[in-house]
Amino acid sequence: MTSRLAGLALALAVALGAVAPASAQDGKVHLLWLGQSAFRLTTPGGKNIMIDPWILGNPKTPAEWKNLDKLGKIDLVLVSHGHMDHVGDAAAIVKQNHIQMWGPAGLADTFVELGILTPEEAPRMSKGGTIAPLGPGIAISQVHADHSSEFVWVNPETKKREVHVGGEPVGFIIKLENGFTIYDLGDTTVFSDMKLIADYYKPDLILIPIGGHFVMDPKEAALATRMIHPKYAIPVHYGTIPQLAGTPAEYKAALGKTKTKVIVMTPGETQTF
Repeated sequence: MTSRLAGLALALAVALGAVAPASAQDGKVHLLWLGQSAFRLTTPGGKNIMIDPWILGNPKTPAEWKNLDKLGKIDLVLVSHGHMDHVGDAAAIVKQNHIQMWGPAGLADTFVELGILTPEEAPRMSKGGTIAPLGPGIAISQVHADHSSEFVWVNPETKKREVHVGGEPVGFIIKLENGFTIYDLGDTTVFSDMKLIADYYKPDLILIPIGGHFVMDPKEAALATRMIHPKYAIPVHYGTIPQLAGTPAEYKAALGKTKTKVIVMTPGETQTF
């Protein structure tokens, strides 16, 4: 009987391990990419931050991740702007985990006005602001992004499609407990103040869109990378729809010889720093 219980306990532990992040307070940074711009960031202290969590409707998210429970306990959601391929499942994750979503102030206002989230669940902030909602060891700042930010919503009463204010699009600077700093550019084209952002925040890693059409193409992304000069770059926001035709190979070719290590991820893969 004892061996049977031990076997059941082992099976349960394995099952839970498949759901929960494999990173609890190991002092490292873990980034799980789920396609497009969706990441689960696990901090060195074991906090889990969802970034632009378009998961259930994302054609690049692997089937085994098409279940929000699989994400494990999430501590915070960041949304860079109002487009559905970034808002995605943010509200569901917030409700499920009893946490907050931080994004552009105008997007928070719209979510509250439409009854999607409460003011406590969707507090307001803007570019230039820095917050520490997970404690003093993690600082999150909003910076400029050059894009649009409409929020398209199907009214559950009228069943009609409505377009609402999504606030101004933003990028995020995420400084973690060990000082490792991530610059999530959001959706953007290249702009000269990327150099100012880099000089001020000194990011170690950038999450950079390369698909083109709605965001930077590989050549523009290479120019942005040279201005920011990070240690690492992960290309994102490509390949989900035909218009996002830019590829990591084109980005690396445009970047040429560089000290920046380009990390090409596969949806469902985790990178550790």
